[in-house]
Amino acid sequence: MADLTHFDGKGQAHMVDVSNKPATARIAVAEGFVEMSRKTLATISEGSAKKGDVLGIARLAGIMGAKKTSDLIPLCHPLPITKVALELEPDPELPGIRITATVKTGGQTGVEMEALTAVSTAALTVYDMVKAVDKSMEISGIRLLLKEGGKSGRYEADG
Repeated sequence: MADLTHFDGKGQAHMVDVSNKPATARIAVAEGFVEMSRKTLATISEGSAKKGDVLGIARLAGIMGAKKTSDLIPLCHPLPITKVALELEPDPELPGIRITATVKTGGQTGVEMEALTAVSTAALTVYDMVKAVDKSMEISGIRLLLKEGGKSGRYEADG
């Protein structure tokens, strides 16, 4: 378990001590998808969902999710997030919504979990907003695309 930093020498879960790490500029980008029927995608794209602006509300939910990550994931540090941006793009090829979140901080630990939480929260909000017309929607492909900063440097997903 030496490579798993959230476990101590006895295998007990613990919050990693980052107090001796230097603060550096950090960024993470994550993505995910909400697949749905073409009719549901049209409802969202036309702005005719009964609950309102699906993409606008999901964008706000994603931002809020990123800011609340340490409240949701037990061993995450609360971070001074300096930027959260979400792109929610209708994609007729899926059909569905492509979600990308970018999170930045200047801190002692990365923002990968915040970016992933932003995507997850936005995807769940899209589902909630239009579940009355399409309960068969599928949330998938949530993954980290990019992270920069810190001791481990840059990571970029393949494909």
